Amino acid sequence: MMRLIVFIGIVTVAGITPAAAQLPDLGGLIPTGAPSASGRIVQLLALLTVLSVAPGLLIMVTCFTRFIIALSFLRIGIGLQTTPGNLVLVSLALFLTFYVMGPTFDESWQTGVKPLIEEKITEAEAFERIAAPFKKFMTHHVREKDVRLFEELAGVNPADRVGNEPELRVLLPAFMISELRRGFEIGFLIVLPFLVIDLIVATLTMSMGMMMLPPTAISLPFKVLFFVLLDGWYLLVGSLVRSYS
Repeated sequence: MMRLIVFIGIVTVAGITPAAAQLPDLGGLIPTGAPSASGRIVQLLALLTVLSVAPGLLIMVTCFTRFIIALSFLRIGIGLQTTPGNLVLVSLALFLTFYVMGPTFDESWQTGVKPLIEEKITEAEAFERIAAPFKKFMTHHVREKDVRLFEELAGVNPADRVGNEPELRVLLPAFMISELRRGFEIGFLIVLPFLVIDLIVATLTMSMGMMMLPPTAISLPFKVLFFVLLDGWYLLVGSLVRSYS
């Protein structure tokens, strides 16, 4: 019985040894000079992070904020709660953003993204090249007062700027509040004529003793007619696009 057990053990070891010799080396699966598996995982995580914050980046570094605020004020001024719908307003703001930012996107693609895909530059150099056109756009449209505010809060000396462009951490919030301010200015100019129509209609209804009739029910058709007769979409969209020329 003991001899049988020893014989089975020898045969088993002899059968396992050739099979084990045929197993591939895991280290040989990774090409020499290429990033390791952990490096690839880090790159994928970074890519997923960028994709997850892409809507925020679109809002922060482009003209989308000004467009969507102006269009929202237009809907409020007319008195329409759901027309045009949010999908229509956001889509219009996005297409206008792509139209205005087209040269910036093209420059960023040609100088940064395309060389990175072709493995001609490193990720760090690609980031600088991709961000350069957007920094140029933001610097051109940001208020110097807002830039100085965030430079003071960050303890940055304006004399230490590289060229004429502030740091990215200063430029981003300064550009955001500049766009918010400009958007509210445009929104005030949009709402003002509709407010005048509301006041006129409210005065007329009060003078006629029509206390139970809401003035907005009468002023709404007049505001829509006023906007259509002026070709409002043409004037508004043209003014928004020209504000970045």
